[in-house]
Amino acid sequence: MFTVPVVLEEKADYMKHDRLTKKLIQTFFEEFIEGFFPDLHPYIDFSNVTFLEQEVYLDYIEGSKKEIDVLAEVKLHHEDKILHIHTEAQSTHEANFPERMFFYFAYLYAKHRKPIQPIAVLSYNRNQEEPTQFKVDTPTQEVLQFNFLQLQLRKKNWKEYIQSDNPAAAALLSQMGYEEHERVQVKLEFLRMITRMKINPAQMEFLYGYFETYLKLNKEEEEQMMEKMENLPEEEKEMVMQLPNSYFERGVERGKQEGIEEGIEKGIEKGIKKRNRELALKLITRGMSTSDIVEITDLSEAEIKKLASE
Repeated sequence: MFTVPVVLEEKADYMKHDRLTKKLIQTFFEEFIEGFFPDLHPYIDFSNVTFLEQEVYLDYIEGSKKEIDVLAEVKLHHEDKILHIHTEAQSTHEANFPERMFFYFAYLYAKHRKPIQPIAVLSYNRNQEEPTQFKVDTPTQEVLQFNFLQLQLRKKNWKEYIQSDNPAAAALLSQMGYEEHERVQVKLEFLRMITRMKINPAQMEFLYGYFETYLKLNKEEEEQMMEKMENLPEEEKEMVMQLPNSYFERGVERGKQEGIEEGIEKGIEKGIKKRNRELALKLITRGMSTSDIVEITDLSEAEIKKLASE
């Protein structure tokens, strides 16, 4: 029997990106749809959302194995109908991406026989408008026209989202179309946004970690941000200073007191490590999986297991 070898996708940064974006969408699914696909939002009953097990698609032509990112099963308002929403995160340009979206659609429909709304989330920087359909034509007719919704983050204006209390939008500010000189302001607006949100500490830490993955300020930019924070209204400034960003200030102050430059970075690292250990302990007691705690805290699996045993 003829077989085609299945080759696992090469592990790279995009795999970390896919995991983080998948977790963001699953954690704040309604907010993600509401913030970026407002026309779809009113049709969905978000009181009953089920995330199906991660599907694996085998491409026998390329000899590859690909995991489908997020597949949610929802009910429609006022209708006894099920809708599947397939969301795919793409961090690099791929010429045949629309075709791959169609392959996923065909595979999922053949397996589940449910209507599917495909969504693509593109986070790479490219000036061209990316296609949102895949066609198959013959000399006599258009056989197929497959369409999907698309969120091209780099083409989004981050300023349009900063007045919202949407956690998905707050995290994704880090990948929107800001200019280089706007980095400090984007970070500050992100912090202001999450102070207004009614989310638990673990969710807040996750949002902060997600944002920092894609927009991490350097030392000079952090100092600029601290100066900008001084100009905030007193009540808002106090709330922002209580967020994870405050360990930068504590680290700098500790370094100054010690009178050596190395104290700054050591203080920052120690503050980060301590905070992550405290958060990991809380998540362990709540029964969260080791892999999820690794993503949220950046501690190693061995460190988390050691904390659990203690």
